[in-house]
Amino acid sequence: MQKVLFLTTAHHFDDDRIFFHQAKTLAEEGFEVKISSLSSDFQGNVDGIQIESYPILEKTVQEKIETFKKICSSFQPDCIICSEPVAVFAAKQYQKKKKTSIIYDITEWYPSMSMLENYSYPAKIFHAAKFFLVQLYAGFLSTYFIFGEETKKFPLAYFFPFKKSMILPYYPDKKYVVSNPKKLTSDKITLCYTGALSEDKGIGNFFKAVDILRKKMPETIIKLLIVGAARKESDEAYFKNLLSEYNFEHIEIRKPTSFEHFTEAFVDADICFDLRELNFENNHSLPIKLFYYIGAGKPVIYSDLKGIREHMDVSGFGKLVDPRNAEIISDLIVNYIRNPEYYYSHAIQARKAFEQQYNWGVIRNSFVDFVKKPIK
Repeated sequence: MQKVLFLTTAHHFDDDRIFFHQAKTLAEEGFEVKISSLSSDFQGNVDGIQIESYPILEKTVQEKIETFKKICSSFQPDCIICSEPVAVFAAKQYQKKKKTSIIYDITEWYPSMSMLENYSYPAKIFHAAKFFLVQLYAGFLSTYFIFGEETKKFPLAYFFPFKKSMILPYYPDKKYVVSNPKKLTSDKITLCYTGALSEDKGIGNFFKAVDILRKKMPETIIKLLIVGAARKESDEAYFKNLLSEYNFEHIEIRKPTSFEHFTEAFVDADICFDLRELNFENNHSLPIKLFYYIGAGKPVIYSDLKGIREHMDVSGFGKLVDPRNAEIISDLIVNYIRNPEYYYSHAIQARKAFEQQYNWGVIRNSFVDFVKKPIK
């Protein structure tokens, strides 16, 4: 039986992409599968997948590499799928002892803004360059690449054009998505925001648009459904200030839920939003939530991100906008309220697009084939 090992430093072992989609699919195809994470603590077997993970994210790079090397030596994988450079470095050291393929699954912009936020100028420039070179070295050591989206191909696909690669988007398996397209009435509407409650991710842009909307449509009951949490103290303070400033009458705040029940958390929503800021990192992202929103049959209003524009056309079930243009955003919502049949057509088209183009079943076999080729 062929063995596949997933190595990740930053993601938990039960990450939706790694565990619920990639690992489960390979296990169903007859592979022996193991996941090792350095940011979660669990050892055991879940749904036929071996887990050996330790909470050592704050340890030194060498300690992390040594931990991964021991796991590789014990499991003896035929293929190693890595999510970060440190995982690639460890896999390469194991590869010196046993022939194995190293697939680098690039889903994050590297270096990310969060990696650099604690550095001040000019140190920030130095560390950005350092992390960029680390990424290039990880690409050099890897055998193949998986890119989570087209905009994440830079720089590795350009520096190493002869290495085989594939695009593997974040499409959800249908079994994890609850569909509930709704019909609108003119007297009430539920608007939904999910995710990190931070300025960067757009909660302030969302509130500003809703504030203008309630002034335009005072006869409509506007309910807000927030599913998420602040990740830092500064974000918590920012969010509390927003709540105090806008003082919305109908607002429900729900804590983040488990992956399997994510779409259930916003099943009652009418429109889903993501109005993140248009910075370099956000602009080159293809937000995972988008596919869960449309799978649930929810029209979407999203920031006009390059990552979305290059991947899909959302005009049949939503709109891409300038996240700071609250007037335009509120007008889009007004148009839905005043044209319920237009709204319903978008809800149905959202689910249809998910069923036909943007679910895991569409790309499942290509992923399995990509993993199989180097270890036949």
